[in-house]
Amino acid sequence: QVQLVESGGGLVQAGGSLRLSCAASGRTFSSYAMGWFRQAPGEEREFVAAKGRSGSNTAYADSVKGRFTISRDNAKNTVYLQMNSLKPEDTAVYYCAAGPLLTVLTGTTDYWGQGTQVTVSS
Repeated sequence: QVQLVESGGGLVQAGGSLRLSCAASGRTFSSYAMGWFRQAPGEEREFVAAKGRSGSNTAYADSVKGRFTISRDNAKNTVYLQMNSLKPEDTAVYYCAAGPLLTVLTGTTDYWGQGTQVTVSS
């Protein structure tokens, strides 16, 4: 089992930046791939970014490439999502996920955080 708690969401103007954090507890953090998903009102949850256990494998959705950066600190049991050049269409609840890499990439993992709201105003 692993418990995930996100933080760092908020309201920001278009073009601004935010950094989300996801603190993990429970099973050994370094044994899990970590990822971020988001869900806008009326939309399905969508993949944003993921990073493998050792940090060597990284994947991004096309919509955030070049603007968002996922990183992890295994010593702090924390994964981050640095979001730059934010757009109104980035507005969503952002969720942290953990598990085997394939389950994180496909969103089929059982381990999710509660979500943190990000709102980008135009």
